[in-house]
Amino acid sequence: MYLHIGEETLVRTSGIIAILDKESVNFSDTLEEFLTQHKSETVNLAKKDYKSIVITHKQIYYSPLAAGTLKKRIQQLTVQEFI
Repeated sequence: MYLHIGEETLVRTSGIIAILDKESVNFSDTLEEFLTQHKSETVNLAKKDYKSIVITHKQIYYSPLAAGTLKKRIQQLTVQEFI
């Protein structure tokens, strides 16, 4: 299954490692360092401020959608698999 994370971008749900809230970066020096080290693999989908960070095996996306919204979409996809 694929998850729409903003700006016509879909990512494979099996490739998602983490979906983090924007505030997570402010509270974790380790996460901030990780994002700095992987800057070349980063794609900013937000035209203004990003609301969440989606980490996959190959890319890091700054999404304009909130982490809670993305979580709900994943849960809806999971329920649809069993219908």
